Amino acid sequence: MQDLHSKLSAVSALAAAVYSADNTPAAIDLRGYDSAEIILNIGIGGITFDSTNKIEFKLTHSDDDSTYTSVADADMLGVTGISSGIIKSLVAAHAAGAVYRFGYKGNKRYLKLLADFSGTHGTGTPLAATVLRGDGDSNPQANQA
Repeated sequence: MQDLHSKLSAVSALAAAVYSADNTPAAIDLRGYDSAEIILNIGIGGITFDSTNKIEFKLTHSDDDSTYTSVADADMLGVTGISSGIIKSLVAAHAAGAVYRFGYKGNKRYLKLLADFSGTHGTGTPLAATVLRGDGDSNPQANQA
């Protein structure tokens, strides 16, 4: 079996919690890493999502942690048809928890992930997101246990 553990570092992009409104995205620094994977953990929807009452996950990137722009198809793996940086939309019933992953292949240093809520969300939805930074310049990566 190959050693993946020594080549990865995990950073929280969206702390595990029940959300009913937008989060304040934290900047994820990719300096010293050559790859990144965004992992979304989405629990059972607190509401029945539709085109008005929805959550859109918007990924932006930056060279300077000041000016952020939306990612596009060319920056990502595992998703196509990206508009305004939206890598995942909840616009229909989400009756079971699920995990989604998206590869970032852009060349910017910083990432931010926004869970953008639209409409009315009287009951929150459990969410979490992690960025796995891989292929670090200095391996093995430190344990995070």
